[in-house]
Amino acid sequence: MEKRNNIIAAGYRHSAALKADGTVLATGDNKHGQCEVDAWRNILSVAAGSAHTGSSHTVGLTSDGSVLAVGWNQYGQCETGEWREMASIAAGWRRTIGVRKDGTVLAIGRNNEGQCEVGDWREIAAVSAGDWHTIGLRRDGTAIAAGNNRYGQSKVSDWHDLVAVSAGYLHTVGLKSDRTVLATGLNGDGQCDVSDWRDIVAISSGSHHTLGLKSDGTVVAAGRNRDGQCDIHQWQNICEIAAGNAHTLGLKADGTVIAAGRNNEGQCNVNGWVILADE
Repeated sequence: MEKRNNIIAAGYRHSAALKADGTVLATGDNKHGQCEVDAWRNILSVAAGSAHTGSSHTVGLTSDGSVLAVGWNQYGQCETGEWREMASIAAGWRRTIGVRKDGTVLAIGRNNEGQCEVGDWREIAAVSAGDWHTIGLRRDGTAIAAGNNRYGQSKVSDWHDLVAVSAGYLHTVGLKSDRTVLATGLNGDGQCDVSDWRDIVAISSGSHHTLGLKSDGTVVAAGRNRDGQCDIHQWQNICEIAAGNAHTLGLKADGTVIAAGRNNEGQCNVNGWVILADE
């Protein structure tokens, strides 16, 4: 089986997780059907639209390179039925982004801020979709951006030696090859206060908080903590993280999923989930 990635996804008020058999679990707000993924099969990765307000959708990349999507579709963000030869996916506020195997990028959904203007991007390894901006990680370790830049969240042109990027509501975070972290954009809640982070192997940006996974399996967090989404300092043996609007997910090495933060809609009801990762 092809390698799976993005095994857990935290949306606005829902969560999704990919099982080893290629099926998907979902919990939380389902007002627009964003949790209706029971019929999905042969999935390699999942993404969940996360927004500071509004509704959400869920996206799945299949083993044949096509893309499935369910949920709110007012801007056509779920109309991915014709996408083929895809290598990775990202879900933002009211839009879906996908990287083809040839390094080009597709986008569908709301484009009022130019966040879907990625048609000329080339040599892209991964993308991340914030609310109003989109960040691309080039294969050479540099970054490119499209969309709103009111708070400097798209000022990434001088970033280099990157291995990952993550776009939040109005901020952007980048992980460098030396395991340090860069951040730009709105910092009203301290979500960009990551300059002293070290030994980081993965990052995830929520609406107003930022997560970093350390090589020892612990997690660090910065930013808004009104709902306890940053209360993760006791977590151990974590191998993947995902930040939503006001909640946080962690995948443990034993295949179980844990959560912290807002749970008003049941988005943190993951205690019974067991995701048996492939060796």
